[in-house]
Amino acid sequence: MDKTPGGGMFETMVWIGAAVSLAGLVGLIWCILRVAKARRAKLSDDEMRAMLQSVLPLNIGALFLSVIGLMLVVVGVILG
Repeated sequence: MDKTPGGGMFETMVWIGAAVSLAGLVGLIWCILRVAKARRAKLSDDEMRAMLQSVLPLNIGALFLSVIGLMLVVVGVILG
């Protein structure tokens, strides 16, 4: 293992985890903005339901990315 200050596999894992988590956060913000835009458009119930059903998988995927990224950060900090 690399014991040099500021280097090593675990520090890289932390930075990769932070980037993955940030990508998930951007996805979550995008989903929030898309739903807010649809609410302002005052869509009918059926149109709103269809829009929410299209956003839901993206929302779950973004949440999954955030969780995986945070897990990488925690593992990198604990092992590093």
